[in-house]
Amino acid sequence: MQQRTSTTEEYQRQINIIKDYINNNLDKPIDLSELAEISHFSPWHFHRITRALLGEPIGSYVVRIRLETAAKLLRYTDMSVSEIACRVGYDVPTSLSKAFRQQYGISPIDYRTNREYTIMKTEKKILQLSIKGPKVMDIPVTKALYISLTGRYGSLDFSGSWQRLWQFVKEKKLFSAGMEHIAIYHDDPKVTESEKLRTDICLTIKKEARPQGEIGVKEIKGGKFAMFLYKGSYDHLDEVYNTIYSKLLPDNNLRLRDYHCFEKYLNHPGKTVPEKLKTEIYIPVE
Repeated sequence: MQQRTSTTEEYQRQINIIKDYINNNLDKPIDLSELAEISHFSPWHFHRITRALLGEPIGSYVVRIRLETAAKLLRYTDMSVSEIACRVGYDVPTSLSKAFRQQYGISPIDYRTNREYTIMKTEKKILQLSIKGPKVMDIPVTKALYISLTGRYGSLDFSGSWQRLWQFVKEKKLFSAGMEHIAIYHDDPKVTESEKLRTDICLTIKKEARPQGEIGVKEIKGGKFAMFLYKGSYDHLDEVYNTIYSKLLPDNNLRLRDYHCFEKYLNHPGKTVPEKLKTEIYIPVE
């Protein structure tokens, strides 16, 4: 049992280091790359891990702690708004006022004078997710055709891309049994601007192929992966990843290695109701 909990404890210790650093440096600029370095989390997975364990993106966490600290100082001290702004890392009071109003719907001055105003948000409803795993396996190097897309993940033309890949397979006589639909997401939507998010839409192949136009040929690196089978709507995949990173990986003492995750889709979203869609999620582990 001690071995199973060691990774959980390690993750929590690293998160505590991050929290302490943020709390002790609210009056200074906080650089996310510096947080990644002091946490010793893998740079490939830093944002996923911290979002899962903190319950929100690391950047949002920093802003929230700044503003919650400001709210406490407004309510329980006589410090001026200017002094509070400097204390929580805002160069000028107007910057604090703008951020405070966006977050809580009230200005700092009004919040100070209105003692009945409550800024606590209602708790998020916890989803019941169907996730099986992990199943740890060694994956061989996989060859794939792919189309590289850029843009917000939910807006990408997955269907059209796979249709073009299948048309290419037909034209070049590349069909073989067991071809699989895979997506590789290179960026975190909480870090990278939506229009710059990169996705590779992949179709695995066993025959030799040459790239042509928008269709490339690549190798998906092999190695040890923890595979999780999720059954349900694609709309909840973000919460699935949060569960994997915050609970399932550390609870099973699985340590991450530096490589990207990928998803494999087992049924067709155009022919399957959302709650019965099946997605295999592969997380690289040591």
